[in-house]
Amino acid sequence: MRLLVQGVMAALFVTGMIHGQNAAAPAGHLLRANGDHFELDGKPFQIISGAIHYERVPQGYWRDRLRKARAMGLNTVETYVFWNFHEIGPETYEFRGQKDVAEFIREAQQEGLWVILRPGPYSCAEWEFGGLPSWLLTDPKMVVRSSNPEFMAAASRWMKRLGKELAPLQSAYGGPILAVQVENEYASFGNDSAYMHGVKQMLLDAGFDKAMLFTADGDSQVSKSLLPELPAVINFGLPTRAETAFDRLAKERPNGPKMSGEYWDGWFDSWGEKHHTTDAVTQAADLKWMLEKGYSVNLYMFHGGTSFGWMNGADMDEGKYKPDVTSYDYDAPVSESGELTPKFYLFRDAIHEATGKTPPAPPEPLPVRVYAPVKLKDAVSLWSNLPKPIQSDKILSMEDVNQSYGYILYRTTIGHAQSAELHIDELHSYAQIYLDGELVGTLDRRLNLSTLPIHTTHDNARLDILVENTGRVNYGREFVNERAGITKRVTLGDETLAGWQIYTLPMENAGSDNYGSDTCTGACFYRGKFFVPQPADTFVDMSQFGKGVVWINGQLIGRFWNIGPQRTLYVPSTIIDQRGNDIEIFDLNGQPGRTVHFLNKAILDDNK
Repeated sequence: MRLLVQGVMAALFVTGMIHGQNAAAPAGHLLRANGDHFELDGKPFQIISGAIHYERVPQGYWRDRLRKARAMGLNTVETYVFWNFHEIGPETYEFRGQKDVAEFIREAQQEGLWVILRPGPYSCAEWEFGGLPSWLLTDPKMVVRSSNPEFMAAASRWMKRLGKELAPLQSAYGGPILAVQVENEYASFGNDSAYMHGVKQMLLDAGFDKAMLFTADGDSQVSKSLLPELPAVINFGLPTRAETAFDRLAKERPNGPKMSGEYWDGWFDSWGEKHHTTDAVTQAADLKWMLEKGYSVNLYMFHGGTSFGWMNGADMDEGKYKPDVTSYDYDAPVSESGELTPKFYLFRDAIHEATGKTPPAPPEPLPVRVYAPVKLKDAVSLWSNLPKPIQSDKILSMEDVNQSYGYILYRTTIGHAQSAELHIDELHSYAQIYLDGELVGTLDRRLNLSTLPIHTTHDNARLDILVENTGRVNYGREFVNERAGITKRVTLGDETLAGWQIYTLPMENAGSDNYGSDTCTGACFYRGKFFVPQPADTFVDMSQFGKGVVWINGQLIGRFWNIGPQRTLYVPSTIIDQRGNDIEIFDLNGQPGRTVHFLNKAILDDNK
């Protein structure tokens, strides 16, 4: 519900009169902004929150992570809802099992926690395409994150469907959802006022009219907010100190509530760069300062988790493409695998000292085991498992062929023998180039490599370009047209190549039933079997492999790349079967005879 922060108008908004609701106060609980603070049911309420993305945590561990939130002293959890996680195709929705966001929210309430909901439609969060479904881009008229009619229609339809799941869980109805964010950090992206007012209205139309609506932006961008009638929270982290950030907020919103919507207590990692850590002692001091001032805070992240499958996003930093690693450990108080870090205890002490409240004891640590090494005895080449191709005179992107993730293969012939520069216009994102089945080079958007000199010795040489979508950009202006694959054209010298056979390789499942001996080299699938006495968390060591992905029992646990910094992949016990397990690996640079080793801890800082 739209709220103002002062006087009679605030009361009118709380009771819903502005939106034509019954003026009688609803049952349950109601959060509102009053001056520089929040009130819950008319009494001062300090939000002490931490972010947990249910999408990044195995469902079987949701309750464990929520209990750890309570044990650190939090009274609230915040979560994004990633649109592409649920609407996998137009009007094809999934809300069961791992995707049962309503169950996550119910479990939060059962553990004594309130909930801040961030439903987008755009999220960011280092998640593939910022949480937007890639299939939006199959519409040539689509302009995402704008008041474009096609985008607004799709987003409104999605929000209404989400409202059916979550609107009944608002606190006014007895649920735990206190507040709902409108879009996400839009002031750093655009100035389309019609869009922001449209998003606010679609939330209200979806039934989110009983929770406090608010906006969130960087501390230096609050002045650009297009919804000044809503409470505004600020997002920041080191090197900006809390006192500086809140001074900025006070100048822009002197009569508004004081809250950090994201206090960045860590940071994410990109392939080929260092693993990020932060100064926990300084951050604990900032946290204590905010709480002693009576300000509210949401730690981003309390527990980061894992971007399982293909769901890592990518950053654009001054024009440089930086795909993110699978781990979303974030150097958070609770590690990727649920371990309580020293930061957890520093923050726990800060919260206790600032509030005087003693939190419950943390739950027992989860068991971690090192399983026996697994020999990869079975193998099969990618080239022997190609699907039927799509014939096209021109290049098509992944979206053009209704593909979201994975790999795509482009094949054509080079008419006559020549030496020339092969250029891929707008490669998204990584390509291996083959002539007559032999690997002759790689191109990488990350390194701004889009041109390769090639030499053919005969007419009608076969050219294969195997492209990996290493993650759509999730932040910045560039992501608006963030298609995957080859998005424009391929030239050889002055000639635009045509007559393509295009093979879609989404790899929704692992290898195939055609596994044979382990002699496969190059782009290959490998398989091994292992048995465990009792399921427990573990980490698979990928340091001896090149670039690819790993499945355990058919579940894609993530990507590996020998450029680091991430060396291990987290394997939760929830996917381990005591009766026997398959591990399958696709490696672009495969070698036969390899063995998989397991470790009892993550290695996230192995740069090569």
